[in-house]
Amino acid sequence: MRRRSEKSVWTEAPPRLRPLRSLSSDEIKERLAGALAACDGAAGAHCIHELWMRSALGVDIDSELERLWSAAARSIPEWLPMRHIDWLPIAYEIAGSFTPRRRGRANIYLVLLDYGDRRGSPHGVYVGMSEYTPAERFDQHKAGIRAAGSVLKRGLEVLTGPTLHLQRIARREAELIEVELASRLSDAGLKVQGGH
Repeated sequence: MRRRSEKSVWTEAPPRLRPLRSLSSDEIKERLAGALAACDGAAGAHCIHELWMRSALGVDIDSELERLWSAAARSIPEWLPMRHIDWLPIAYEIAGSFTPRRRGRANIYLVLLDYGDRRGSPHGVYVGMSEYTPAERFDQHKAGIRAAGSVLKRGLEVLTGPTLHLQRIARREAELIEVELASRLSDAGLKVQGGH
């Protein structure tokens, strides 16, 4: 029986587990440099994610994201956003506080909203629930199919990472989580739409 390498174990871990949490920022930056040189999107995504969750000083997340997308776009996991969002660690913390109890067909999803034309934070979030995958539901919103106006007009991308553990859960539980998640994100100061 073939054993998986140490690298494949941490690169396949969901982002909320933060597999690089025990490393120093310098060690993570070293791994990021190696991931960029090897065009390894999964390893680079975890490095950037960990620095992001720490709000690491001296790290320009936008430029690191740009470098990674340029070097390894095809191998970047879908959970890594394409742009820096200052409140992403809060979204992970709040979404991570929910533990689904039953499996089902419902999915909780978050969509990054563009509020660059307004004062304050340039981004908000839409909280939704659907039996479609988050990516499929986002595409429906953008095509005007049962679309929320905020996503149709302002939707930038699905924020997959914070809600990966809230996929394929029981509908009744998903309905409750959707409302509570929207409420807690709003209480944390985010501009929130949806969550009905």
